[in-house]
Amino acid sequence: MKNKVIWLCLSLLIVIAVLLASCSTKSTAITTASTTNIATSTTTTLTTASTTVTSATTPTAVVTTTATTGKWWDSLGTPTYGGTLVDRLSANVTTWDPYTSTNGQAGYAPYMSQFWSADYSVDPSIWDFSTGWLPSEYAANYMLTGYEMPNANTVICNIRTDIYWQNIAPSYGRQFTSTDVVAHYDRLLGIGGQPADPYYSTVTTWQPLLSVVATDKFTVTFNWQQGISPVSILTAMQAQGADDSFEDSDAVSAYTNASNPILTNWHNAIGTGAFILTDFVDGSSMIYTANPNFFGHDFRWPQNQLPYISTLKILIITSNPSAEAAMRVGKIDGYGSMPVQDALNMMKTNPEIIVKQKPQATEYTLDPRNDVAPFNNLNVRIAMQHAIDIATITKTYYQGYGTPWPASLTQNQMGLAGWGCAYPDWPDSTQAQYTYDPTLAKQMLAVAGFPNGFNTDLVLETDADQGLYQIVQSELATVGINMSITTYVTASWQAIVLTGHKEDALSARNQGSLGFNNDIYRQLIHYGVATYQTNYILVNDPIMQAYYNSALTAQSVDAVQKIFHDVNLYIATQHYAISLAEPSTFNLVQPWIKGDPGAGTLGDTVTGAGFGDGVPVGVWIDQALKTSLEH
Repeated sequence: MKNKVIWLCLSLLIVIAVLLASCSTKSTAITTASTTNIATSTTTTLTTASTTVTSATTPTAVVTTTATTGKWWDSLGTPTYGGTLVDRLSANVTTWDPYTSTNGQAGYAPYMSQFWSADYSVDPSIWDFSTGWLPSEYAANYMLTGYEMPNANTVICNIRTDIYWQNIAPSYGRQFTSTDVVAHYDRLLGIGGQPADPYYSTVTTWQPLLSVVATDKFTVTFNWQQGISPVSILTAMQAQGADDSFEDSDAVSAYTNASNPILTNWHNAIGTGAFILTDFVDGSSMIYTANPNFFGHDFRWPQNQLPYISTLKILIITSNPSAEAAMRVGKIDGYGSMPVQDALNMMKTNPEIIVKQKPQATEYTLDPRNDVAPFNNLNVRIAMQHAIDIATITKTYYQGYGTPWPASLTQNQMGLAGWGCAYPDWPDSTQAQYTYDPTLAKQMLAVAGFPNGFNTDLVLETDADQGLYQIVQSELATVGINMSITTYVTASWQAIVLTGHKEDALSARNQGSLGFNNDIYRQLIHYGVATYQTNYILVNDPIMQAYYNSALTAQSVDAVQKIFHDVNLYIATQHYAISLAEPSTFNLVQPWIKGDPGAGTLGDTVTGAGFGDGVPVGVWIDQALKTSLEH
């Protein structure tokens, strides 16, 4: 099975390499854009540093990277130690614990480590980690020396013997062992006799896991239900996030109980990661210092202990305009997923900032309740699609930075790589359902019983692109669909739509319900599991549920890919959600941050995807350049 996965991923690499062939090397603003390129990443040529900065916390390893090695990363320069990197978090931290997965900082915290990390030794021209999904081929062993699957439903993981908890009470630097792994999964998943985590007990991809067993001090065995797809198992286990971010089991035993099951005190934020939390000001900032006993080394320069930076400062800035202003004056070092208009403005005012264009994670959509009239009528949904001019929205409103292609279950990028079916491969009859044709839209509405159109409401999240939905409102009005818009802050929107299902017509948020670059199974449950929370448009289609069940049990990569090809085509014909546009987003980084290779790295928060979801894979600071630009 493992060989077959590797063979498939090599094929995937070829496709992605062709897809990303338009990538260019730049150090200033992006000057060209195409409305048909779906991945237009840019990387930078970085100046080679000539000295190594040392400090009291600098590892003793000698940096010997001045000579070229013939590797793609030679152009990144010579890593240097020291300095303070400043990042931004958009929400306050309320928990220091992956339990309940209620806060992103808990799942992607730099004080924690994960079994697997994104392998940033991969040439970004082949795979640049610009999508959120981490295929097995690019999941590098980090806390592991290796793993094996002796059969289709068993995964044996071999843990490194040089991992130690940070030297904080109550663990005081003891060795990380297999019992810590068992405690983590028993706690999150409610196995081993413990009460289930209220969040992870609902995550369907983990429900087939039967047990996690410590077979010796550094070996742990995951036993899954028979018949579950090996592809599904590895997809769940290697996904980056709170799933395998290990909290200190001693801290859990000492500081939590049945009535207070979560580690909420920042003094109890203890892990095995690259950074130690040393200060936290509620709602304001946090300070991390380099962990001198961190086990990790740079994938590209394996003789170099990580992290390179000495101090990581994170500012809590909830306002995007405020964060953009901080980026503009150099108060933060990276900004992730900046919208098109804001990024283009930043390029004009700050041409020195490194800008990386990447595909947005989702297709913006208009999301109808599929269980109520008139939206339970397929002809009405197709008519609405004909009323939306995707190509012109992309060309004018997003100034060409994006794709005019509609998406289906998975992103077009993933479809072209074999995990779905991209728009260019749709049959002509299916593509025809997405043409801009207001006359046809009116005709279809008349056939559906609405010759004069109808009135409807949109429940819109305030973080959504308000301008886009005003355009959509105007275009729908031309075919007789009069849509009022009411906006709600995120918490209220979630209460109305996600949990309450109180909207009676249309909804939309800052991410659409089509074209996610999540892992393939997590995306499928949006429509394949009728009761799942993210299925907020209430699709209850037995055909979709059959696709989901088939994907969970398919025993080969080929079989899984065939299912996702077919389900993408099926969803494209069903129009559960109305495709609007898929603009690019932009990651920005200050020019003194070095060693960052791909379009999906630094800028998605330095401590998040830029470090392999909490593991700093090797960015460093050119202090001399920073000083020269600041003065």
